[in-house]
Amino acid sequence: MEEIHRDSDTAGNEAGGEDALVGNVSKLAVSPPGYTGAPRKGHLIFDACFESGNLGRVDYINEFEFDLFIRPDTCNPRFRVWFNFSVENVRETQRVIFNIVNFSKTKSLYRDGMSPVVKSTSRPKWQRLPAKNVYYYRCPDHRRNYVMSFAFCFDREDDVYQFAYCYPYTYSRLQHYLDSLDRRNLDYLKREQLGLSVQQRRLDLLTITNPILLSPEREKKVVFLTARVHPGESPASFICQGFIDFLVSEHPVAQILRDHVVFKVVPMLNPDGVYLGNYRCSLMGFDLNRHWQEPSPWAHPTLHAVKQLIVQMNQDPKVSLEFYIDVHAHSTMMNGFMYGNVFEEEERVHRQAVFPRLLCHNAPDFSFSSTSFNKDVVKAGTGRRFLGGLLDDTSYCYTLEVSFYSYMTAGSATPMPYTEETYMKLGRNVARTFLEYYRLNNLLDDNKPGSHINSLNVLPSGRHGNNNSNGRNQDGERKIHGVKGDC
Repeated sequence: MEEIHRDSDTAGNEAGGEDALVGNVSKLAVSPPGYTGAPRKGHLIFDACFESGNLGRVDYINEFEFDLFIRPDTCNPRFRVWFNFSVENVRETQRVIFNIVNFSKTKSLYRDGMSPVVKSTSRPKWQRLPAKNVYYYRCPDHRRNYVMSFAFCFDREDDVYQFAYCYPYTYSRLQHYLDSLDRRNLDYLKREQLGLSVQQRRLDLLTITNPILLSPEREKKVVFLTARVHPGESPASFICQGFIDFLVSEHPVAQILRDHVVFKVVPMLNPDGVYLGNYRCSLMGFDLNRHWQEPSPWAHPTLHAVKQLIVQMNQDPKVSLEFYIDVHAHSTMMNGFMYGNVFEEEERVHRQAVFPRLLCHNAPDFSFSSTSFNKDVVKAGTGRRFLGGLLDDTSYCYTLEVSFYSYMTAGSATPMPYTEETYMKLGRNVARTFLEYYRLNNLLDDNKPGSHINSLNVLPSGRHGNNNSNGRNQDGERKIHGVKGDC
């Protein structure tokens, strides 16, 4: 176990400073200056040496306050947004203020009420901190950089507490989820290893369709969806899981879609970045979503494998690759929305707007007014832009964005924070929108229970109970003390 004793007046001037952060803290005991010996109860122990963890440095300010530094993405010091760390050895009723002091972005949803998420060993469901305990401001002590401070009160001495930028969704969680799908032996679901990452992690490809459609002589309409090219954008994985959950369900809409469309899903384009706790980059420091034009088989192997597959499908006369949707999360906007491409033909412009308009009708958290179509030069290497130029004029390529924080429904003036379940619900709504897009509504049996397109009686993989007045959620678990606003 490491120990640290830093004077707040000199810590910021140490050689290299925050730019020298290259690793995560590991069981780092933070004690007052001048203290020697084993850490006492209340001398916090910080750790980020776990999957998707990120915390590069901790400075002791006083017994109530700590400055925390995000470790930059591996091999790329530009990106410092994602954090995910644990705290233990706490004292009951201990109140603290954590200052995240080195964000690389100035604009943030923290200005609009966003807050970090927290869980503990005795309360393993992630919860958002109360917005009133979170402050986002320019700080003169940190070269007027933006700082996010949050207050928290520990309430159980034996608990380990974990804090994160947003709900984590790790590479291991994905593998467990895909393994559970494998065990169901569904004839309409095929899982393949499309390739391996630089660190030899799986690049999974799911094909969801009626197996009859896969026969060589059949013409195929293909919808291709990818997620997590930016590893810190964890909401994308919940959307992707909701999308998959719906398509493999026995819901009548899902059955009709499988009979008419071939769905291809790559749930995690950047498994190394996800595993390492990066925000935007791969192991080697590349923003993969800028390398679609010429991905390298050794530097960007996952991107190279997906691009090869898409090019191969595009050259097959029996395949019509009609949609490419790349799922992301957005750090400054609310709701779900899409980016699309710019076309000269007016008819194609109108056709491209059809799917987001239908999705807006089906998903109360999706905003068509925030959806935009552009051809920014800096976005030329993205999946949406590159594939939009590669595929023919019957194909539409979108980036699907969702807020890291909240959504506002029509007629509401209050933002609703997203949960894991509401992210997954958006994924289910994306899937069912293809029924209307392909005009398959007439195939539904209106007399069959649950057959209406607006009926989403699909059991999600995870639940979030609403909190009731006695401080317990629907599962009878007590809320984490600091989340109730006791600080």
